[in-house]
Amino acid sequence: MLHIFLFLILLAFGQSAPDYNDPYSPIFTDKAVYSWTDKVKMTIIAPSWNSDRHLIDTIGDTDDHPIKITTSEHSLEPYRFVETDVNSGVFTAEVILTGFDHDADGDGTFDTTPRTIGNGPTNGFLQVDRNSAITISFEFADGVVLVKSVPVRWNLGTISFVEDLFYLENSAVVRVVDADMNLNPEALDHLSIKLFSDSDVAGINVNAVETSESSGAFVATVSLSQSSPSSGNRLYSLPGDTIFAKYDDHTLPKPYTKSDNLEIKTFATVDSSIPPIDRIENLPITFSNSLGNLLESFSQDTTMQIVGTIKNDQEFKQKFVYIFQVKNDQNYVESISWVQGEISPKQILDVSQSWIPKESGKYHIETFVWNSIGDPTALSPSMSTLINVQ
Repeated sequence: MLHIFLFLILLAFGQSAPDYNDPYSPIFTDKAVYSWTDKVKMTIIAPSWNSDRHLIDTIGDTDDHPIKITTSEHSLEPYRFVETDVNSGVFTAEVILTGFDHDADGDGTFDTTPRTIGNGPTNGFLQVDRNSAITISFEFADGVVLVKSVPVRWNLGTISFVEDLFYLENSAVVRVVDADMNLNPEALDHLSIKLFSDSDVAGINVNAVETSESSGAFVATVSLSQSSPSSGNRLYSLPGDTIFAKYDDHTLPKPYTKSDNLEIKTFATVDSSIPPIDRIENLPITFSNSLGNLLESFSQDTTMQIVGTIKNDQEFKQKFVYIFQVKNDQNYVESISWVQGEISPKQILDVSQSWIPKESGKYHIETFVWNSIGDPTALSPSMSTLINVQ
């Protein structure tokens, strides 16, 4: 431990002047890759340049031993770095990248203000292209230049719902991650997301807000309504709907060109917290003749109407398939038919089908309420009624 402690002391204080033969001054950046409008935080460890252990020192702001922050076409020089604390030997600075003229959100106007200006430590702005690099060079001593380069790239954005399933009583949260839309690294940025559902294909445009300065992550929260039309941050949707969110990325990496854009899309499912089997009430069936009068006895070769009644106690309309199935006393299906429709909130609805028994005997009349024929889910328990045909 003593040897390590002495070694660190020598690193920080052992050199009273720059060592030409063994320059120790590593350069660090806070990221390995940057986007076009990022803030670049730089650190240079230069104990040899800790010239006064009782004061905050600066480096890089002289023509003799300058620090330069450059791209292939633009440069900030000399650029001043400031010691983090008295006698630390660690120097830092920041530069904000300002990109180039480009419409980043597809609204027809440029979203950046390209400029190169500043002399440090935190007032620098530097223009960059979408596929370039930033080079930090420090003339550590006469003729000894230390260099660090980091690439600048555009990124492919991603979009996702935070859950695969949302209940109507809750809100849906959608998240976009696109570092290229962090257009101002010192403020919360915004971007537009399109949301729509199976029940409202027109949908809504919502404003997603950056989660924190310079995060490049954006979140929008949308309420789901089965009774009110889409408006603002409210999306009309029904149980069983798929909801979609899409975002147009106008800052695409190579091999895309600068003028390309790409629609990025995701989806989730909406449902009610009420179990499907409890969503519609299937009431006992009744029987009537062709005039609508109730029947209490049944005869063969005589037409009867089988009348079913369903009740929707929910706050949303529901599509349904009502199935009539008649079985004889041998458990063979004599007749099967169905009625498809939609039942409104709080509505009580009668559905009926005619049937002519060809033979006397006992019959089971079964009724089912499903959401569809192709991909059926029961919306209520089935009902069965036994009748005797004379």
